[in-house]
Amino acid sequence: MTGQQVRWTAERLLALAPDAASRRAGEGLAAADHWSDTGEQGETLWGLCQGGGGRTYRTAVDLAGPAYRCDCPSRKSPCKHALGLLLLSAGSGTPAADARRPEWVVRWAADRRARTDAPTARQAGRAPADPEAARRRAERRAARIAAGAEELEQRLIDLIRVGLAGAERADGAGWEETAARMVDAQAPGLASRVRELAAVPASGPGWPARLLAECALLHLLVRAAARTGSLPDPLAATVRARLGAGTESSMLLADEEALVGGRFLVLGRREDQEGRLAVRRIWLRRLRCGRPALLLSYGAGGRPPELDLPVGAVMDAELAYHPGGAPLRAALGRRSAAAPGPVPEGIRPAEALAAYGEAVRHDPWLTSWPVVLAGVVPIPGEGGEGWQLAESDGEDALPLHRATGAGRWTLAAVSGGDPLTVFGECGPEGFVPHTVWSEGEAVML
Repeated sequence: MTGQQVRWTAERLLALAPDAASRRAGEGLAAADHWSDTGEQGETLWGLCQGGGGRTYRTAVDLAGPAYRCDCPSRKSPCKHALGLLLLSAGSGTPAADARRPEWVVRWAADRRARTDAPTARQAGRAPADPEAARRRAERRAARIAAGAEELEQRLIDLIRVGLAGAERADGAGWEETAARMVDAQAPGLASRVRELAAVPASGPGWPARLLAECALLHLLVRAAARTGSLPDPLAATVRARLGAGTESSMLLADEEALVGGRFLVLGRREDQEGRLAVRRIWLRRLRCGRPALLLSYGAGGRPPELDLPVGAVMDAELAYHPGGAPLRAALGRRSAAAPGPVPEGIRPAEALAAYGEAVRHDPWLTSWPVVLAGVVPIPGEGGEGWQLAESDGEDALPLHRATGAGRWTLAAVSGGDPLTVFGECGPEGFVPHTVWSEGEAVML
């Protein structure tokens, strides 16, 4: 990356890869003999990659996103050709920044700008809705949600009356039917929690206690849904969001007074599958004040989520937070090109627990809170189980979540006994690590 672009290391670029196979294939395409007609202008890279069978793939990358465009049939984002182009650029393999963009790159960049600007433009130019019609629609939806919540409450009462022991032997069909009815009631948040509840009996030792706790939280949400009108505004907004009736991102971004601008560090990223939807979670931190933010991006039909920010990068951006008692989820507005960022400042385990506790005080349904730990060392338990992140110069520690998996071994390898800076989620069942910094480089776990 030349000109005004800050050069990225190969390690940071490879962290964008969706899987190990893509990383290996991208490295194999980072040589100049695979490419022709390459160029770079501003925040855009492009080139023609020679593929198999005589095919030539037109590939372009928008560094400000980053965003990717390629003719290849792969649905991965970025594909191996985009990764190869980025790695080629990092090794000074592209021409000077004054190269003329070909027409296909100009069209792609224009289309991207149009898609990015369209939601805000539509919202800004939208005529005021009929207040009376909007009120009636809101009342109808509230009535459907209330009916769904009442039905779910009865389902929970039946479960407790019969006893939890039968939950382990029951199949998931009954819960799936209940979840579908919550979707029909326009309460997708309740449907999601019902599906999570159905998975608890198969979660391993201690599942009855976890199931009872989840039932209690779900019952609390169901009862809150019936009385949102009498709740304080922040808590009522939290309940509506948990039910799945939150505010559209375009409406949030259209409110200029709600925009929060500044320099943001990309702390971590996680990929999930929720039914037929691919979900990408990206955590940010505003550098000036340390406030965290969570961005959600979805992909349907086998397509990956569109939003993809490199972990460890820093950028100037505008966010709008969704309302709630403990605002965390945000909508991303305008942003600059990403550049390599600093190692974030961290806190101690006791402070992480206090931060989670403070957030739960405002949102009792929070299962975790994003924190950066500093000066911690991974400590294995007996038989490789019961790992902890312990203070290198103190007595406090946080247990690693039982689902951490191979990430704990990566932590141990990076640490080598030395203290680490680790980003992750702190919750009642332990700490889930997502990113560790090694010699100033962000390493995804």
